[in-house]
Amino acid sequence: MSTLRQPQTQSRYDGLFARLKQEKRHALIPFTLLGWPTPQRCMETIDAFVAGGASALELGLAFSDPVADGPLIQQAGREVLEAGFDVDQALDLLKQIRQKYPHIPISLLVYYNLVLVRGIDRFCQDIAQAGADGLLIADLPVEGIAEIKPALENYGLQLTSIISTRTTAERLPKIAAQSGGFLYAVSRLGITGVEERYDQALGNLLTQARQCSDLPVCVGFGISKREHVKSMIALGADGVIVGSAVMAKIQKLDPNDSVDSIRDYIAELAAPII
Repeated sequence: MSTLRQPQTQSRYDGLFARLKQEKRHALIPFTLLGWPTPQRCMETIDAFVAGGASALELGLAFSDPVADGPLIQQAGREVLEAGFDVDQALDLLKQIRQKYPHIPISLLVYYNLVLVRGIDRFCQDIAQAGADGLLIADLPVEGIAEIKPALENYGLQLTSIISTRTTAERLPKIAAQSGGFLYAVSRLGITGVEERYDQALGNLLTQARQCSDLPVCVGFGISKREHVKSMIALGADGVIVGSAVMAKIQKLDPNDSVDSIRDYIAELAAPII
């Protein structure tokens, strides 16, 4: 029999963004794949994220066909899968992260096939019990959310949705109404990566999102420098997500190297914008 998670009076994400708003600070949300480059190194990376001042964590489950991700994350995913690191092991690692860091919001980025293979109800129950607060399904359109919504609600999970400059004025309110935690605005069209180009319509997207929703909006894709963070905050973003850039730095480390450089990089991006 399924065990429902007791709903929190305030979700970790709601509490985080309320505090950041009061402090006039932005959210810094680093991303990495669970189990990459090894489970132990992944845990060390998470430690560096938190020590550097990460506001929340976005953690991915490796998938064979990650259509929204660039070459670096695709390769990392292949390495995880080839090592035999499966979803059950990823959830065990997530449990360790949650036990070590009980207060930080954690969202899982997945592709819908991973949910369907396990079964919607079981998947949501398992990730909730492992400690996830939210779920971002990269290839799930708003029309498909109704299929998973009951399970999300049953287990107290918030659904983060992606919006872009191609999201129409008609679809944006529908997406926002089905979402929780925050909205993930892509800074430019295409796949994840560290290219330095931003769509000029991004500012308009952030404005439109605020007009139809009270949800915080965080920007991802191509964020790699403090200058990028400043630009996104100036446009009205509540925070930024950093994935490929931080994973590139992790990739360059020798297995015996300290992760202090990762901690320092996160600290630089997380520092208050003056």
